[in-house]
Amino acid sequence: MRRISIVVLGILSIMLVSPLAAGMVQVESGDEGGERQPVRMARATWDTGWFQAEVYRLLMQRLGYQVEGPVTMDNDEFYEAVAVGEVDLWANGWFPTQDVFLQEDHVELVGTQVDDGALQGYFVDKATAEAHGITNLGDLASPELAALFDEDGDGLADLTGCEPSWGCAAIIDHHLEAYGLRDTVEQVQGAYSPSIRATFDRYRSGRPVLYYTWTPNWTVGELQPGRDVVWLETPFPSLPLEQAAYLDRTTIAGIRGCANDPCQVGWPPNDIRVVANSRFLEANPSIRRLLEQVVIPLGDISAQNALMVADEGDPEDIRRHAEEWVDANQALVEGWIEAADPEAVGLEETGGAISAAGGRLAVAVRILPPFVVYDDRSYSGFEVELAHLLAARLGMEVDIHAVDTVAKQIDDIDRGVARLALGGVAITESRERLVDFSLPVLNTGLTIMAPSEADRHIGDRILMFLRAIFSSDLPWLLVVFGVAVLISAHVIWWLERHHNADFAVPYRQGIWDSFYWSVVTMSTVGYGDKVARGDKGRVFALIWIALGTLVFASFTASIASSLAVSELRGEIAGPSDLPGHRVATVSQTSGAAYLSSIGVGPVLVQDVGDAYSLLQAGEVDAIVFDAPVLHFHASREGAGELVTVGPDFEQVQYGFVLSQDDADFREQVNLALLDLIESGVYRQLHDRWFGPLG
Repeated sequence: MRRISIVVLGILSIMLVSPLAAGMVQVESGDEGGERQPVRMARATWDTGWFQAEVYRLLMQRLGYQVEGPVTMDNDEFYEAVAVGEVDLWANGWFPTQDVFLQEDHVELVGTQVDDGALQGYFVDKATAEAHGITNLGDLASPELAALFDEDGDGLADLTGCEPSWGCAAIIDHHLEAYGLRDTVEQVQGAYSPSIRATFDRYRSGRPVLYYTWTPNWTVGELQPGRDVVWLETPFPSLPLEQAAYLDRTTIAGIRGCANDPCQVGWPPNDIRVVANSRFLEANPSIRRLLEQVVIPLGDISAQNALMVADEGDPEDIRRHAEEWVDANQALVEGWIEAADPEAVGLEETGGAISAAGGRLAVAVRILPPFVVYDDRSYSGFEVELAHLLAARLGMEVDIHAVDTVAKQIDDIDRGVARLALGGVAITESRERLVDFSLPVLNTGLTIMAPSEADRHIGDRILMFLRAIFSSDLPWLLVVFGVAVLISAHVIWWLERHHNADFAVPYRQGIWDSFYWSVVTMSTVGYGDKVARGDKGRVFALIWIALGTLVFASFTASIASSLAVSELRGEIAGPSDLPGHRVATVSQTSGAAYLSSIGVGPVLVQDVGDAYSLLQAGEVDAIVFDAPVLHFHASREGAGELVTVGPDFEQVQYGFVLSQDDADFREQVNLALLDLIESGVYRQLHDRWFGPLG
């Protein structure tokens, strides 16, 4: 019996273990045998790293893998997930900044996409630094110097720092402690995107700024070190204990905009590397070989980040940027693929998303006045107020966080970080494929902005007069006027030269007297100092008075008409007046597409604020851009100097962004919007921000 029992138990054990063993063999087989498993990819919460994630996704597809995601995760969330194999990898590892997360087993770094090139540090505006001799963070131990950067009146310099969950936040706090700055400097924490934008707005208004940033990032392109801002050195190398091994790397040579070379920036340069599950890499050696080769130049990442912030921030834009980069580096990419797996064949993309629901109404906003305004660390604006009214109808409270791009908004919606997104997001077919929209919250379009007539200087009016003279039929009338006067002068001289002393016989003297008589007689101003005395001369004089009055009247009427029309119309009164003028707009927008479609080669800028500057400097005649944005600026910062002219055109609808998997909530939002409209509350809000509804 014992022998039979042992045999039975052995058989049962084999039956139970075999499926598990078979499953393990399938998972571990990877690309060395058996069916390949999809790569489960993650990406960081900062959208300035999504371009690299897209590049890696494309490369693994060309290697023959399906790729799920990438899904967005916080640092700690990712490192826990990759350690247990819930995700396989991400391309957004920063080291040594993320060294603290490398305590987990089965987590491995592979390859180096950016080697020692990701820099971090502290910056102040160049004007303040030069005026007060500020070159070192330690200088701010002086209360007088720190007060220059005090925005909230608490006596401490406001240093725009990191979000609390980022590794850099702890290092900034360490620096403030180590350099004895706790009594004079505070790290301003919160959502980095609106904080740094508010900081840059202060710079543009001429106020001192103090902030932390990193490369690659759009910030160093917006305010360039050495030109607009300067790097602040730190008094001496100091890092948290876990990064003490990198103290000798915090002094870096060749830092543009630093007072010394080498520059003590206080931060070691970071490598940007892929972080992956080690078991996944063992099972997929071709992916390991691929990841070990990939290098993406820092300049390419920075250039893409600038495009993403300058109105190319939709998910499709970021995917297109990655595709264009891969295509532009085709030979290099083919070499990587060949070295990883000579027989690799790309597979089609399969995506994945994480969705969740929150108890409060989490809202992801993109700052774009007047839809979303960020001022004094608080949010306002037409759509922000509308969202609060809507939430009140639903019995909810609003939690707002800001992002830079539409792509980040859509991602936050997909993974449940936000349930609603807003900030002048136009309803388009490509976005409808990814998310749902509410009913339109605003029907608008493009409009034209031009200088105010009241703001014209004497030079502008002289130029307008000259344009009136040389426009329409005036040049021809001038020719007719001159020819008629010349003929009249010769006729009266011929008729009067022998018997009238008023018209001298010598031609050279007499023709001048005759010319004078023709002009004053035609204009009916005749002084009586020169008159026709013969019968023939008097008959001609009568005829000339009649004809001359008509010629002169036509001439003066044409000038007056042209000046009046020019004055009333301000030269540009609508879209039909744009051809022939210098017109600015923001690149990659509907305004740029419209101007090109009507044959106007626009002056392209990256930010609408640059267009305002060009218009006020007289370098362009008008701006074409989103109507709410231009109307808002004209009624506030541009009041008295800039006006919008003509009707809105090229109609566009804006809506709230919602998840495709949240149909019930979308229905609630739409019903609440209809209630706000029917109750008249929407009209009151609209009128306050944009003026009365038409």
